[in-house]
Amino acid sequence: MRRRAERYGLPLVAASEVLYHQRARRPLQDALTCLRHGVTLASAGRCTKPNAEHELKTGYAFAQLFHDEPAVVSRTLQVAERCTFRMDELRYRYPSEKLPDGTTSSAWLRQLTYEGARGRYGGPPPAAVAAQLDRELAVIDELDYPGYFLTMHEIVRFCREQQILCQGRGSAANSAVCYCLGITAVDPVRMGLLFERFISKERAEPPDIDLDIMHQRREEVIQHVYDKNGRDHAAMVANVIRYRPRSAVRDLGKVLGLPQTALDRLAKLLPHYGDIDPAMLRHAGLDPERPSIVHLIELVNELLDFPRHLSIHPGGFLLGHEPVHTLVPIENAAMENRTVIQWDKYDVEALNLFKVDLLGLGALTQLDIAFELLREHRGIELSMATIPPADTSTYDMVCRADTVGVFQIESRAQMAMLPRLRPRNFYDLVIEISIVRPGPISGDMVHPYLRRRRGEEPVEYPHPSLEPVLEKTLGVPLFQEQVMRLAVVAADYTPGEADQLRRDMAAWRRTGRIELHKEKLIARMRAKGIEPEFAERVFQQIRGFGEYGFPESHAASFALIAYAAAYLKCHYPTEFACALLNAQPMGFYAPSTIIEDAKHHGVVVLPVDVLASEWDCTVATRLALSDRRAAPDIARATRESDRASPVATRTKLRMGLRYVRHLGKADGERILAARAERSFESYEDFVRRTRLHENKLRALAEAGAFDSLGPSRREALWDGRKLVRTRDHTLPLRHDEPAPDFEPLDLFETIRWDYAATDHSPRGHPMEAVREQLSAQGIPDARSVVSMPNGRRLRYAGAVICRQRPGTAKGVVFMTLEDETGFVNVVIWPKVWEKHAVLVKSHPFIGITGKLQSEQGVMHLVAERFWKPKVVRSPATKRSRDFH
Repeated sequence: MRRRAERYGLPLVAASEVLYHQRARRPLQDALTCLRHGVTLASAGRCTKPNAEHELKTGYAFAQLFHDEPAVVSRTLQVAERCTFRMDELRYRYPSEKLPDGTTSSAWLRQLTYEGARGRYGGPPPAAVAAQLDRELAVIDELDYPGYFLTMHEIVRFCREQQILCQGRGSAANSAVCYCLGITAVDPVRMGLLFERFISKERAEPPDIDLDIMHQRREEVIQHVYDKNGRDHAAMVANVIRYRPRSAVRDLGKVLGLPQTALDRLAKLLPHYGDIDPAMLRHAGLDPERPSIVHLIELVNELLDFPRHLSIHPGGFLLGHEPVHTLVPIENAAMENRTVIQWDKYDVEALNLFKVDLLGLGALTQLDIAFELLREHRGIELSMATIPPADTSTYDMVCRADTVGVFQIESRAQMAMLPRLRPRNFYDLVIEISIVRPGPISGDMVHPYLRRRRGEEPVEYPHPSLEPVLEKTLGVPLFQEQVMRLAVVAADYTPGEADQLRRDMAAWRRTGRIELHKEKLIARMRAKGIEPEFAERVFQQIRGFGEYGFPESHAASFALIAYAAAYLKCHYPTEFACALLNAQPMGFYAPSTIIEDAKHHGVVVLPVDVLASEWDCTVATRLALSDRRAAPDIARATRESDRASPVATRTKLRMGLRYVRHLGKADGERILAARAERSFESYEDFVRRTRLHENKLRALAEAGAFDSLGPSRREALWDGRKLVRTRDHTLPLRHDEPAPDFEPLDLFETIRWDYAATDHSPRGHPMEAVREQLSAQGIPDARSVVSMPNGRRLRYAGAVICRQRPGTAKGVVFMTLEDETGFVNVVIWPKVWEKHAVLVKSHPFIGITGKLQSEQGVMHLVAERFWKPKVVRSPATKRSRDFH
């Protein structure tokens, strides 16, 4: 290097390859290098560095390394001094709109806003609305944000023109301008929402509008943004995927050469977050003192929270007046026709770059499909705007916590809250959606609100000035906007200071900035005569909101969707369930639970049938001839249901081909195209005309999709291979080989085959097949458990469909079990969990001994111990949805 520098007259600078900040990190660096090259540590060879001289050296150590030539070190310092670029030197400009007749962005935004206001209010807006619009438009104009609002208005207009269901949410719902532009659906003036929660002059940061779009058509909107702005001027924001315990164990275990089975067993027992406890290793059958395992755990705990790979943000767009690559590094995404920047949303926000969020929401897809089904099968025109707004039957259903599949109020915690809160109007739903969150829970605001709502304690205000702020929530702060207004009214914060409080409480775990407000808030409240106890509780709630709290505007936007979904479930359960199944994946429950819930509501579910099923699930108004032949039990249940139901409501749910495992959409289209020419006459005719691969025929046979064509599942599996081989023969050949006499499937086998092939069974619940055995042991079903008195000790067994361990529950685990009659919710205290963790985590069919706890219509089984049920054959099970 020196000789070449001398030959060409080039000055040398000193540098070393830095791979870690200190030598102790070398083992982790070696492991990550092996992971990148796909080799184990034992076989790494020259992939890893030969020594530990790649740490970030101190100034003294760096000078010592090049002591023989101090001039190069001096030059290095000179280069460093010249590197003066700062990120705030980036000059960003939002793309300007092409406006009609040379109109300014500000004037065009004002015109569109007031046109929208006339549409919203059926004429000139009320004086209070007009005053709010003028105030908001003045702030938007002063901060030079009109272009951003015009962009969002244009995207929403595109969605409306293409009949793509969308709705703005989040803090944007605090803006009357957004409401009048059609971006959001909640009137912030009528609800008294706080505009500063969205934009404030003091903060002077870009607004953040989240637009929810029905997820099945979101890609159309994304491509529209690319087409309108060009790939050079639009790119999606990245999402940094970080290492968690499970992914770290799997990746590093491979590098250390540990057996895959042991790694899988350990990973399944680990929590989603936190360090790895040696006790978990023992539960997985590993020795925590074995050197290789000690090494694994040391590396895993070091690797946690490291970036693993870049993904794409769910819908964040960066738009620029200049090509975005002049501002940020970009790359082509794995998905075709997408460009992604290499920064995540926090980087974009830190630099005050404008981000457009186009988020996919399955609930909107479900509503859109349901409205179309009602239009097609019942001739009913419904939309979110025309659904009856205060339907008594709908609220009765919600109060019973009969909300499986209902957006936002279907989780186990929400179901436990619904009978306590008993929502009777839209604002009650807004509170319901917000109250089961860490903010109100951590601030100890939930129980005081419920007691006041039930009249068990008086509604009191800590100071007369706070009554307008807290009146809607009975003197108890539940929303972020209320916290901000409390700071303004009770602690004399300016609106900008209040918004800074909101931002600090959202980041308190990372920065600790929220503590800077504590003394000021409490001191100012006390100076106004507010009790110290209340001031302290408010501050604790602010801390809770830092983990996860809902703004009132956000909850109101979601409550609109929740009510629409609940109305459909109450009055049109077949269309509701069909739409929900076609909108998957989404929601809290697996399709099998959605199907069982539909059955409980009188919906007849028809199985997958190659003679009748479409790709998606469909609503059937009559039973097909093939159903009477293939599924006599279902046909009989259908006739009974029809006799008990009015003609107008006689609909059935037909499962679609999409639910057959290993069957792709192209295969489904091939089946439908062949059937459109003429119906299939026989199994042989199906095989010959569809020309499906043998493994696709096997998948359909195992699902019972050929039952209507004659052969049983086992017969279809047996004949399929032969028919595939002979389907190209032009002459019919006699086959004198006698067919085997297959034993018909019993109920247990039928349901197990259904679950293996389609993850559900229209023919029965897995627990039905073992109910007789369980009953003989004195184990009741869920319907019987619900009717038992408070304090009753019992044994119960069911299929696990959900496990939860909320951060606010102080180690308590909640679990939901299901059988053919309904749910049983289980509470597991930390000591019981610690004793039975392996069994509870790893077994999908489980038995519980415990005591019933019933209060205000909410029942839980408090677990004392767990056990494996004694049955001859374990029932078919599904994978539970676990949230930690």
